[in-house]
Amino acid sequence: MSKIKLLSPRLANQIAAGEVVERPASVIKELLENSIDAGATRLDIDVEQGGVKLIRVRDNGGGVDKVDLPLALNRHATSKIYALDDLEAVSTLGFRGEALASISSVSRLSLCSNTGDSASGWKVQAEGRDMEAELSPAPHPQGTTVEVRDLFFNTPARRKFLRTEKTEFNRLDEVIKRLALSRFDVAFNLTHNGRAIHNWRAAHSQAECERRVAQVCGPAFIENSVHVDIERAGLRLWGWVALPTFSRSQADLQHFYVNGRAIRDKLVTHAVRQAYQDVLYHGRHPAFVLFLDLDPSTVDVNVHPTKHEVRFRDGRMVHDFLFRSLHHALADVRPEDQLAKTVMTETASQASGLVAGEFKQQEHMSFQPQVQAGRVSDQRPQSVGEVMAHYDTLHQGAESSTAQPTPGPRLEELAQDSGEIPPLGYAIAQLKGIYILAENAQGLIVVDMHAAHERITYERMKQAFEGDGLKTQPLLVPETVALSQKEADIAEQYEETFRSLGFELQRAGPESLLIREVPVLLNRAAVEQLVRDVIADLIEHGSSERISHHINEILSTMACHGSVRANRRLSIPEMNALLRDMEATERSGQCNHGRPTWAQQTLDELDKLFMRGQ
Repeated sequence: MSKIKLLSPRLANQIAAGEVVERPASVIKELLENSIDAGATRLDIDVEQGGVKLIRVRDNGGGVDKVDLPLALNRHATSKIYALDDLEAVSTLGFRGEALASISSVSRLSLCSNTGDSASGWKVQAEGRDMEAELSPAPHPQGTTVEVRDLFFNTPARRKFLRTEKTEFNRLDEVIKRLALSRFDVAFNLTHNGRAIHNWRAAHSQAECERRVAQVCGPAFIENSVHVDIERAGLRLWGWVALPTFSRSQADLQHFYVNGRAIRDKLVTHAVRQAYQDVLYHGRHPAFVLFLDLDPSTVDVNVHPTKHEVRFRDGRMVHDFLFRSLHHALADVRPEDQLAKTVMTETASQASGLVAGEFKQQEHMSFQPQVQAGRVSDQRPQSVGEVMAHYDTLHQGAESSTAQPTPGPRLEELAQDSGEIPPLGYAIAQLKGIYILAENAQGLIVVDMHAAHERITYERMKQAFEGDGLKTQPLLVPETVALSQKEADIAEQYEETFRSLGFELQRAGPESLLIREVPVLLNRAAVEQLVRDVIADLIEHGSSERISHHINEILSTMACHGSVRANRRLSIPEMNALLRDMEATERSGQCNHGRPTWAQQTLDELDKLFMRGQ
């Protein structure tokens, strides 16, 4: 008797369902992706008992023909790919042809559709028990409705693994939110147990898209984010990245899409993390909603059954593009950018009559940085040593100034003299030798003196270091590193990369390297471990920022020691010079350790604090 037998269609589909249908959230993902691929612009979703009892999805897409309805429930039946060339350039969300067959094998499924060619539609039903589709006429407008009832009714062991109704619904809701972020042009309506949960209209303008992002991710995210739109070499990155000060304790607000498909990819995560490395507080996670558009033929989406992972044809180029784009976008954020949304909010509230009339005269002022003669940044040092010597002189002057700073002129007088008010305003006092208090058009600015000066010094030292070039020194005794043959091959392959980073490596054997030359700044570092880590990065991502990051850590430490300390009395001109330098310095919103350097207290917030106008 033969030991090898063909699986029955029912059992084969149930095995496939184990990969595709884990819980109600898996079902809703597959159904919504099918509707979006059918060209739907409106999706109505009804759910009962967290999706276990009922999931109903109605769309206004192209519909399914009568002759295709029974075939739609068969395994490996799809209208989205026909040949291998189609698979190599997939532009749709769903394409495997297993979703409906797998879902119908573990539930009671009905599909009603109308292509618009006739007044009524047709309905097909299937139950996991026998998998035989039954076709019958049914009234239906153009589009498709899919009903999935009693999920896992015939596989009780799978049903036992489901969580509580609330947990399953929350997971299902997260799937809908991710899809709602990927398609702003589609309206989403969700009800749970007869109660309306979401009603998101289609969005077309940037303001409407930002409104949906705020509805999904919360208004605080959009208020503390920067819009990016960068295109280069056939790649386009657009969306919203949160400011480093709006970091999270968990990686729960990270949405990344490749050609409209939500993914979680190690290469993408690494590139984004590297972009935030200089500004993110230790242990915190960035928040973002980003979209990467590229040629479908350069990315393989057929890597995982759930299609959450992708493989890029040129992963190194994609990693470099993501890192550099986000790195520059975060570096270009200036105080005036962060204050711009505050100004818009305040102006809107003033127009509504919510703010007292005496503060209205400031709403139309310009907020461009004001460059003053004699500011510290006008004499920009050329080397790291000059930076340190430059700020040592400033510290001596600050330490010798023990008297209280003389109060500066009023904001109105300064505005008349200069014609405009800078974003961070003008200094009015120093608090406890730690904070600078400044007045700008919106209200009060509080600056952490040491943190701000630390960032300014650090950025100038990086510029000076880059200007000098990477100085190297040969080792008196070359250091031997024992590696695997694969690691040694990678080191030899990327020999020019290491040389550009200041390292001279020489192959000493099949499984060993010699380190002959290192950067001057890293002469006391654990260079062997650093080389190993860089090789590991090259194997995993095709690039590495470890050496530059290590050099930056050293410069950061030097900048920390070279910045003004607490309890140093500064004069009003010195404080104003620091404010102007902050407005002109990249990443000045955070110190080298990721902590904020300044905060705004608007007049509205101060009025609420003291209950003025109430």
